[in-house]
Amino acid sequence: MELVKQIKQSEEQAKELIEQAKAEAAEIAEKGRKNRRQAWDEVQQQRNQAIDAAAEKGRQEGEEEAEKIRRQAEQQRQELREKAQNNMDKAVNKVLEYLKG
Repeated sequence: MELVKQIKQSEEQAKELIEQAKAEAAEIAEKGRKNRRQAWDEVQQQRNQAIDAAAEKGRQEGEEEAEKIRRQAEQQRQELREKAQNNMDKAVNKVLEYLKG
């Protein structure tokens, strides 16, 4: 009789241990899911920050390049204006020389 009681008690303890093990396994699995989710969120945030930084860098570089091109165009325009003025002065002098005679 005592042996049967001990066997039943052992079975109950085994069931409790199994239930505890299942609960612990579920808890560990949930923690793993949370950790993976958190890691994924962090990676996405870093990715978004990298994209934003790259976009900002591209915008700045584009503005700098546009300003450089604008300055070059202004310099070329000024050089062309000066060259045209020199040619105009030469042409006027030739006409005056021709008229003088």
